[in-house]
Amino acid sequence: MALVPGSQFRFVFIAFLAMVYTMGAGSLRAQESGSLPDYVIKQFGAPPKIPTGPLSTELKSAVQVAFVDAMAQSTWGRDQGVALEQIIEANDPRVAWIISDLMRFVTGPQLNATLGASAFKLLGKDLPRDNHWGAVTDHLIAWNVPAPPNYLAVKRAIFISIVPGWDRLFVDGTIDWRLVSWGGVLIDDRAYDTTDEACNCIPAADNPQVSSAADATWLKDDDVVFGVEVNGEYRAYPRRIMEVREMVNDTLGGRHLGIPYCTLCGAAQAYFTDQLPEGIERPILRTSGLLIRSNKVMYDLTTYSVFDTFLGTAVTGPLAQKKLKLKQASVVTTDWGTWKKEHPTTTVLLERYALGRDPDFRNGRDANGPIFPVGNVDPRLPVHEDIIGAITASGKPVAFQRSKAFVALKNGTEIAFENVRLKLDAGGIKAVDADGSDLGSHQAFWFAWSQFYPKTELWSG
Repeated sequence: MALVPGSQFRFVFIAFLAMVYTMGAGSLRAQESGSLPDYVIKQFGAPPKIPTGPLSTELKSAVQVAFVDAMAQSTWGRDQGVALEQIIEANDPRVAWIISDLMRFVTGPQLNATLGASAFKLLGKDLPRDNHWGAVTDHLIAWNVPAPPNYLAVKRAIFISIVPGWDRLFVDGTIDWRLVSWGGVLIDDRAYDTTDEACNCIPAADNPQVSSAADATWLKDDDVVFGVEVNGEYRAYPRRIMEVREMVNDTLGGRHLGIPYCTLCGAAQAYFTDQLPEGIERPILRTSGLLIRSNKVMYDLTTYSVFDTFLGTAVTGPLAQKKLKLKQASVVTTDWGTWKKEHPTTTVLLERYALGRDPDFRNGRDANGPIFPVGNVDPRLPVHEDIIGAITASGKPVAFQRSKAFVALKNGTEIAFENVRLKLDAGGIKAVDADGSDLGSHQAFWFAWSQFYPKTELWSG
């Protein structure tokens, strides 16, 4: 669990309360029960009713007494207890988003439980026994509860008081800031090509050294690797390395690549970071330490533009203003033995990039479901079912259940959806166009693909 020093927490809390007190009118409404999928109502119940006007005079007064005065005076007495009840009675679920943000950094179980209970009363639900923060946030996401007015300013104050390096990330854009949470690590803001330097972060690797397949005696044949091919050159990125690095900036086949791996959603992707529109320098991709629905949030070190990691779209900063969307090369998830047999000229990252960590440390960590809030999940497949995802020529996302597709392809069955064709590649699966050209597919958990492509087609097999 992340720890926040008491003095630092007090600063965060006061900033949060002061801005809640000054909030103005809102214009968004939560979805009505009838507009939510049936499975959301079944799992989470009906959403609460959401007010859209400004905070009432009584609510502002109660916030002042219960929080602002209490923090200024370092006391909690009868007046504060009464005011807290008034806040709950005011029944404005929008404030629960800020309570959720605050709970992510709270270390004291008693305060966490108190905040959780208050949030759940605003949401009209009973407090669960544990994981109060996760439960609150899951409900807010699933119900699409709107944020309160001035939400980004409030959230920014909370987050950058904990990690000042986030100050250039928390800016306006097309990102939905409600869904952003802390992943428990700090931002990787080391300069480009200095990634051999230690950091208190998830350490990206820039321009990693590689060896031939024959020299990679440290890898076992059944070790999982992520294989990439560009212009006839092949490279393997062992999962053992990617689990501790989560980001590689590399060059392969004469092309620059940024390769994020999200351990939480089982997705390694390869983005081309060259041949971009005029005036855009090569993005140097880094891990921010933030998550959106259990998917890592990456950013560009040069411009501090935030990217939607799953979609490759810039959502804040100068690159978002230029509407930059990175193109992908396919990533084949397979085993080392098969990959090197079918692609004997492949290179592979050196063992030292694994930093001495045990292989596949994450396996089983989230076997009972995502460990961070994701809200509602499309029930057509289990949350951790592996899929192969691709985008058709018409722009339609399509997911193929990997287990069924693999058997069908091994049996010689053609798998096609519009222009997308699946093919076996070195023990894995990739998607190609009808003419055989690469479509930039990758493997991922179903919950991740379906939440970032909520209208995805699902190949029925």
